[in-house]
Amino acid sequence: MQVVYEDNHIIIVAKRSGEIVQGDKTGDTTLGDAVKDYLKEKYHKPGNVFLGVAHRLDRPVSGLVVFARTSKALTRLCRMFAEGKVHKTYWAITALTPDKPCPAEPVLLTHWLTRNEKQNKAYAHDREVPGAKKAELCYRLLARGYRYQLLEVQLMTGRHHQIRCQLAAAGMPIRGDLKYGAPRSNPDGSISLLARRVELVHPVSGKDIVVEAPLPDDPLWRALDELRVKN
Repeated sequence: MQVVYEDNHIIIVAKRSGEIVQGDKTGDTTLGDAVKDYLKEKYHKPGNVFLGVAHRLDRPVSGLVVFARTSKALTRLCRMFAEGKVHKTYWAITALTPDKPCPAEPVLLTHWLTRNEKQNKAYAHDREVPGAKKAELCYRLLARGYRYQLLEVQLMTGRHHQIRCQLAAAGMPIRGDLKYGAPRSNPDGSISLLARRVELVHPVSGKDIVVEAPLPDDPLWRALDELRVKN
């Protein structure tokens, strides 16, 4: 965990792959627990520390998570996320598409997603089907390597496993994402999806906040980022 922004009302941290934001059936220590311990130690707080969860990231995904330090901030943040007023930008390393080269200009993907609860997996459909929810995202190519490419992704909707499912349906499974068609896992169990940037108006002060997550400690991330800068 790395703190990238902090004030009296919110704290934004960079989550590592493998950390869970909230508790689940595994009983593993959560990112929220780690943030509470950090605040308790830094500010010498006795007793319980308030920390509100406004959104989540999948366990194998890395990147920015916004927490609320006050109930006022939590209420407003939850509303902002629900209304799409928090702008999140993701970076993804995906397989190349030699038969259909990824264009440099932004591309809109539209699917209808259904969810299988038992499998914890989403399925993409090209048309509306019973029980499906419309999913839209926009992606653009940032860099192309020998076997992989780096994409920037903007979400228009917030569906379960949306980026993972839609990119896979477009023939570009995220590196390491076995659940959605990647041929092999990453050595550390991560998938190469990063919540790279968060832009929001502070829920209390009203000031603009823009923060970026550091890249994962992986040579491929660094290599593709260097190609991006050169281009």
